[in-house]
Amino acid sequence: MKNKIVVVGGYGHVGTTICKQLGERYPGHVYAAGRSAERAERLSRETGGKVKPLPLDIRNPTDSDVLNDAKLVIMCLDQTDTAFVRSCFRNGTHYIDVSANGVFLPQVEQWGREAEAHGATAVLSIGLAPGLTNLLALEASKLLEQVHEIDITIMLGLGDRHGEAAIAWTVDNLNARFEVIRNNRSVAVKSFTDGRVADFGADFGRKKAYRFPFSDQQTIARTLDVPTVSTRLCFDSGMVTGLAAGLRATGAAGFLKAGWVRQAAISGIGKLHYGDERFAVKVDARGSKGNKDAYVECFLQGIRQSDMTAKVAVSIADALCRKDFPYGVYHIEQLFELGDMRDWLAKEAAVEIRLDGNLHSTV
Repeated sequence: MKNKIVVVGGYGHVGTTICKQLGERYPGHVYAAGRSAERAERLSRETGGKVKPLPLDIRNPTDSDVLNDAKLVIMCLDQTDTAFVRSCFRNGTHYIDVSANGVFLPQVEQWGREAEAHGATAVLSIGLAPGLTNLLALEASKLLEQVHEIDITIMLGLGDRHGEAAIAWTVDNLNARFEVIRNNRSVAVKSFTDGRVADFGADFGRKKAYRFPFSDQQTIARTLDVPTVSTRLCFDSGMVTGLAAGLRATGAAGFLKAGWVRQAAISGIGKLHYGDERFAVKVDARGSKGNKDAYVECFLQGIRQSDMTAKVAVSIADALCRKDFPYGVYHIEQLFELGDMRDWLAKEAAVEIRLDGNLHSTV
């Protein structure tokens, strides 16, 4: 009987939270998997055996016995190819990916028929961004008859404790060039360019944010059929946001490609806890309703972005373990809505949705 929940990278920053929370719901069936047996065993001891250790290196041929017993795999590591994902599909193992990699996720989508043929359901775009940003965009699109443009802005608190992998991803993408959809056409843009001011409301005020390669902007342009989508990033410190934009504008961000400079930046940011632990998301959707122009604003605020990412993953994992879903590869907004997470989200975050300036709903 397939009853294991395998969390790859389960002893990492986000993976640990996922393992501990799922371990309370499914004690003895959750496995923290990765190359470090020592770290996995340490987590197992911390949970009193509710989470078990599992040596696993996804870069090497997968032990078929591991996946044969696995009902669900939750991936908390970045991948460069789809070999492991396909192994999950061929074994009929459900799959969740906690990743913001806009290049890798479309590769997984290409194997949707293989997942469907073997009885596996894969849910991508899990976390805060992508994840809750996708669901907020879905809520906004449901309030409009036609959606012309969606702008997503993410503000991260520098006082939060971010995992090394998340910091490395941010550093590596400060100098990135990526594709966005503008007027139904793919357009190349650069990170930390094209700054735009977003109003986060009374708690955070107005912040200038810059383009960043979160995968939600490529995904919802297709899944929600939106002609123009953009995602921008800022920090609670305007000075730090401006510094990042300055590094990009002067070309100094290119030095981060050097190994020792990159590692020093990752280490330094990891030690920096200046500012707030709070994060905020703002989704602005413009379109029409009743033959009139209409505007929807979605606000979400919470504490500790990585914890929120883990909670989204746990919610989706619990649903896949308890209910039947269509087989194939889907993004979160294709199978779930914000209301599916209302019970826990109301305790963990403040959500507010406004249509043409008037309060529509809160969570």
